[in-house]
Amino acid sequence: MPIPATMRYVDHGNGGGPEVLKVATREVPELGAGEVLIEVVAAGVNRPDCIQRSGRYPPPADASPHLGLEVAGRIVALGQGVTEWKIGEAVCALANGGGYAEYAAAPSGQVLPVPVGLTMLQAAALPETYFTVWANLVERGRLAAGDTVLIHGGSSGIGITAIQIAKAWGATVICTVGNAQKAAACLAMGADAAIDYRQQDFVAQTLKITGSRGVNLILDMVGGTYVEKNLKLLALDGRLVQIAFLQPSKVEIDLMPIMTKRLTVTGSTMRPRSAANKADLAAALRSHVWPLLEQGRLLPSIFKVFALEQAAEAHALMESSEHIGKIMFSVQPD
Repeated sequence: MPIPATMRYVDHGNGGGPEVLKVATREVPELGAGEVLIEVVAAGVNRPDCIQRSGRYPPPADASPHLGLEVAGRIVALGQGVTEWKIGEAVCALANGGGYAEYAAAPSGQVLPVPVGLTMLQAAALPETYFTVWANLVERGRLAAGDTVLIHGGSSGIGITAIQIAKAWGATVICTVGNAQKAAACLAMGADAAIDYRQQDFVAQTLKITGSRGVNLILDMVGGTYVEKNLKLLALDGRLVQIAFLQPSKVEIDLMPIMTKRLTVTGSTMRPRSAANKADLAAALRSHVWPLLEQGRLLPSIFKVFALEQAAEAHALMESSEHIGKIMFSVQPD
């Protein structure tokens, strides 16, 4: 089929609340060297999209100004120098923006095949969360068999991905959640324990679960008051990996535990990374994680699917934190 000149996409205008999101028409992206054009079947909704929409997370200067960081579909055009992909291949990709649309461009190094056995919708739920979890839990956090891992926000898309990867690596997993339904979902995904932070003191419960030893690794997206609690919970040579801040990033804490317990405090963001770095992450995922997806040992959890015209509802749901797993867009039939 010929590629049209224009396409539908979700416009966030000058920014604001979810209600600013509208479907509009713009030109299909022109490809740069090393990029592929994907006819989008499904796209994922992620919290960075909501933060960008609100005006608090401007995209990098060389990225698309439009929303959407992960897609799945079929390649319909190749940019100059792309030799590793063919037109017609079913792929998913970490996009540099513009994923809430009928067509999206992505650097070829950030493209991965749709895992055998997964649908396009499931594949579109992979890139943002799996790139993030691999980079932070495995690489920066040095996840290892035998570790005890604490994952905050266990029922989020990131959290459920982190639970599954940590279990696949042979770790014991504790997570925090906001209600009993989310706790049950995390346990069903493989978590060894789920703590309802609204009903229990997660510090006391984690120390009880671990026999006062604490945990080896913490993946945190909350920040604020959690930072000092996290340092208290880390065992000797423990690692704290910070990937977001739902609470303030500026905190006053006692740093002495870092010295006395030889702790590592680190973190990262995904979007500003170079194309080469993201390509390295994609290669690692293809080698180490894609086989587990194809064996059914890992699986994305999809909570609700929206049409592009329902983008405001999708963002409102994301910001409510009532979801368990991924929120998705079905863009066009597979």
